[in-house]
Amino acid sequence: MVLELLILLGAAVTLQADLLPDKKFVLLPPVNFTIKVTDLAQVFLRWEPNPDQEQREVNLEYRVKINAPEEDDYETRSTQSKCVTILHKGFSAKVQTIVRSEHSLLTSSWASAELQVPPGSPGTSIVNLSCTTNTVPNNHANLQPYQVSLQCTWLVGKDAPEDTQYFLYYRYGSRTEECQVYSKDALKRNVACWFPRTFINSKGHEWLVVHVNGSSKRAMIKPFDQLFALHAIDRVNPPMNLTAETEGNRLSIQWEKPVSAFPIHCFDYEVKINNTRKSYLQTEKMTTNAFVSIIDDISKYSIQVRAAVSSVCREAGLWSEWSQPIYVGNDEQKPLKEWFLIMLLATICFILLIFSLICKICHLWTKLFPPIPAPKSNIKDLFVTTNYEKTGSSETEIEVISYVEEPEFEILEDSVF
Repeated sequence: MVLELLILLGAAVTLQADLLPDKKFVLLPPVNFTIKVTDLAQVFLRWEPNPDQEQREVNLEYRVKINAPEEDDYETRSTQSKCVTILHKGFSAKVQTIVRSEHSLLTSSWASAELQVPPGSPGTSIVNLSCTTNTVPNNHANLQPYQVSLQCTWLVGKDAPEDTQYFLYYRYGSRTEECQVYSKDALKRNVACWFPRTFINSKGHEWLVVHVNGSSKRAMIKPFDQLFALHAIDRVNPPMNLTAETEGNRLSIQWEKPVSAFPIHCFDYEVKINNTRKSYLQTEKMTTNAFVSIIDDISKYSIQVRAAVSSVCREAGLWSEWSQPIYVGNDEQKPLKEWFLIMLLATICFILLIFSLICKICHLWTKLFPPIPAPKSNIKDLFVTTNYEKTGSSETEIEVISYVEEPEFEILEDSVF
C-alpha cells in the first residue's frame, strides 16, 4: 500500500515538472494590440497571442495595465477587455503575457497602445460639471412604475469665445441621449440641461457617463467627459404622508417610504422634532417608518422626516430634503402682535406713573392748573367778625357782617356800634 502511494506521488511530481516551463521557456508579448472607442467614454482593448510563442501545456494569462487617464491594473484570460473611462485626457494602456504557477510567475515584455488627446483649444471646455438624478412616478401604465430624471449644470470655459455653444449627451449602459432642454446664460450659451425622463435605472450599478462638446467659429472647443456613480448623485425624495398624534405626553409619528424603485426595507430615516416654545431640537435616526417619543403637553412641536437609501441595498448616498413640517401640541406663546400691544400699554402706564410722580413732587399740577375761587359753603364761614382797634381811644369799634345765602337771593346786614 505504501509502495503504491509513493508511485502515485512520483508520477504527480513528474507531470507537474512537465507542465511548468523550464529555464529555456520564453514568454512572448501579445501582438496586434489595439484600442478602439466604441461609445461615449468607453474603449475596447483587443490583442492576439504571439504566433511565435512556443506551445506548452500551460495556461496563458494576460496582465493589462492602464496608464492614463488613471492608473489601473488587472489580469484576464481573455484576449479582449472593455474599459469605461474619461477620454478627453487621452488614453494609453499596455498588456503582457503571464504564466502563473504555485511557486513562480513568468512574464513577457509589454505591448503598448494609446489614443491621443482630442483636439481643441485650451480653456474652452466646460468646468464644474454637476449632475443629479431624481425618481418620479411613471404615469404610463404599460411602462416601469418609476422613471428617473437627470439635471446637469456647468460653467463656461474661461477662454471660450462668446459664440461658443455647448451640447450635452449622457450614456447609461448601451443607451445614449442628447439633451433637448437647455438653460442659457446672458450670452445665450447652454449652461444647464434637463432630462425629464431617461433610461437610467435607479437601482443599477453601472456608471453614468456625461459628455459635453461644443462648437465655435473662432476656436475649436475641447470636449469634456465625466463619470458619475448613481448613489453619489441620486437625490432621494422625502418620505410621504407624514402624520403625528399625541396622547397625553406620548407622541406617535408615522410616514410612508419615498417615491422610489427601492423597496421599503432599503431606507434609513431621520426624524427632527422641534419644541417651538423652548427652542429645543431632537433628532433620531432609525430604519423603521414609525417613531414614539415622550413630550410635555404644554408645548407646540414641529415634526419633519428625511430619508436615504440604506447601505444594505446600495452604497451610501445623499439624504433627501426634509419633509414639509407638521405641527402638534399646544402653543402657549402669545402672538407677536399681542405681545407688542401688551408691552405698549405697559410702557404708556409706566410713563404716566413717572409723570404723575414728578408733578406731585414739583407741584407742577398746582402751577399749571391753579384752583378757581368759589363761594364757601361751610356754615362756620357764614359769619365773619372783624375787630378794629383805634390808637388813643378806649372805644372799640366792632363791625359784624353777616351773610345769608339763599337759593334765589342774597341778604346783607350791617350793624355798627
